[in-house]
Amino acid sequence: MKILAIGDIVGEGGVKKLAEELPKIKEQEKIDFVIVNSENSAGGMGITTKIYNELCDLGVNVITMGNHTWGKKDIFTFIDNQNIIRPANYSEKTPGHGYGIYNCNGKRICVINLIGRTDMNVLSENPFLKVNKIIKSVKEKSDIIIIDFHSEATAAKIAIAYYLDGKITALFGTHTHVQTADEQILEKGTAYITDIGMTGPSKSVIGMDIDVSIKRFETTLPEKYKLAEGTCILNGCIFEINDENCRVSKITRIRRK
Repeated sequence: MKILAIGDIVGEGGVKKLAEELPKIKEQEKIDFVIVNSENSAGGMGITTKIYNELCDLGVNVITMGNHTWGKKDIFTFIDNQNIIRPANYSEKTPGHGYGIYNCNGKRICVINLIGRTDMNVLSENPFLKVNKIIKSVKEKSDIIIIDFHSEATAAKIAIAYYLDGKITALFGTHTHVQTADEQILEKGTAYITDIGMTGPSKSVIGMDIDVSIKRFETTLPEKYKLAEGTCILNGCIFEINDENCRVSKITRIRRK
């Protein structure tokens, strides 16, 4: 079993890059299941019905979100669909699902979306405690458990990986948009990478226009962000899973220019 996780889609250019590269990656790498983080896909904030439908048409199995989940009001028309999940540790009465269980090649794959609490400007529940409850409820119904932890704090990502080592199949980080080179299989068998990167404009400040970003830092004025233009990159990670024990045997970072 090969599971492909694609990092944060940034803007319509990122969506286009995904459309160009995903079919080739699926064929070349024999991918079975695809997870894409799309919380920045519409103009850098949120997701629209049009983009949601495009991702579905591309064969994306699960769409994960993050702190910009509600950036576009379209989402309320499809947030309850099974193939899109928002952070599970959002408030209890928030619309949508925090995780889902999907069948693929005779395996039951549980995908969980979590959000961090450091510098995220989102009121959320404790992800450590919330995910424990979810794992207890799904462990008998799932063969594979994959987590997208959408977090600003690297320390939180590392800590929760050790906290869940041996309890889940893999955990990958999103949100910071910069692919890290620390992919590893932890002592008890859980695969981990701090951030799988972004899919969006390569000449940018994490997807945003360089001049606007510098002005914000230089002046501290609330200059409105705008998407960068130009050539896009695609970042992600492939988790190769042993069908016998449902553990990751190999992790491969991908970067397509």
